[in-house]
Amino acid sequence: MHVLIAPNAFKNALSADSAAAAIQRGLSRSRLDPTTECFPVGDGGDGTGDLLIQRLHGQRIPAKVLDPLGRPIETYFGMVSSTAIPPSPAQPPAQTAIIEMANASGLRLLDPAARNPLHTSSAGTGDLIRAALDHEARDILLGMGGSATVDGGTGILRALGARFLNSHGQPLHRLPLELTELASIDLTNLDPRLAATNIVVLCDVTNPLTGPFGAATVFGPQKGANPAAVRKLESALLHLSSVILHQTGINVADMARAGTAGGGAAGLHGLLQAKLVSGIDYFLEITSFNEALARSTHVITGEGSIDEQTLQGKAPFGVATHAKAHGLPVIALTGRLPDNRARLNPYFDEIISINPPHIRMPEALRRTAANLERTAMEWANRLAAMA
Repeated sequence: MHVLIAPNAFKNALSADSAAAAIQRGLSRSRLDPTTECFPVGDGGDGTGDLLIQRLHGQRIPAKVLDPLGRPIETYFGMVSSTAIPPSPAQPPAQTAIIEMANASGLRLLDPAARNPLHTSSAGTGDLIRAALDHEARDILLGMGGSATVDGGTGILRALGARFLNSHGQPLHRLPLELTELASIDLTNLDPRLAATNIVVLCDVTNPLTGPFGAATVFGPQKGANPAAVRKLESALLHLSSVILHQTGINVADMARAGTAGGGAAGLHGLLQAKLVSGIDYFLEITSFNEALARSTHVITGEGSIDEQTLQGKAPFGVATHAKAHGLPVIALTGRLPDNRARLNPYFDEIISINPPHIRMPEALRRTAANLERTAMEWANRLAAMA
């Protein structure tokens, strides 16, 4: 028996690699004592970039950028050479940069009281892209999860030379707050190196830019927006999409995945022709996940919550679909069990809560590693008893 351990991060509690290590410890303590392989995964959410840099043997490049409130910080991006990447149909060419939006424009960089997406900017991510271009990157993988922004990518684009103008031809400076005054987008001074650069956005959600399932309505409150701010942000993104449509002929308003990172994916697709992809599918392909599956008899995945939203391209769903294509049983460990498992049953043979009954959320978060280890051991012991 060989178990492939492929969890996503447990949000606000444990990184994907730490979750995998906890599960591995539990299996090693069991009476089953199988061989194991840790293969932590990411779907474009916070932490995906680090996993890719590690898995593809890249190097971290230091960079000085602006945080979501315009304060200077020191962070990094990854650089990967083609010789370090396993053969794959989606293999990125030489000099590929791996950029984690959350490292420059992430919600985790702000105190809760400072979170207000009417005023936060994604400019720091644009700084990272420019730094990658300075290191001769011609292909960029951009993980956009965990952002603090709902600015439609305007901060990124301004950092790269775009100007957002009102009807008098004057630049708008307070974005996204002033986006409803946008009349045109001037790309004359856009960094010329972008014309020869391929940008792939790893999306962890399928939400469109606008509407009831759009970036402002769904993600605005998570980033500190009150109801009035959500309405302003929705109007701002609607107006931005109409200007992009007028100038480029590209309708980003209703496009799947365009709502990623507060609409950052929409801005990059509409104005830089960035490719929007399923983060987990792309991750699994370029990291040769199928080769690891071929060595395995069972797969354990998981994240903080497994529910119907998981089927919208989240990491455990990607792991499960690949595993099922190899005929492997899939066990999902989660902090919260779904109310209705009917639609999940074809993908997960078992969905197991790691939390004891009646545990409070703060304690559950603190004890995530211990609960993962215990649950994995109990699952393996149960399997051993049935052998």
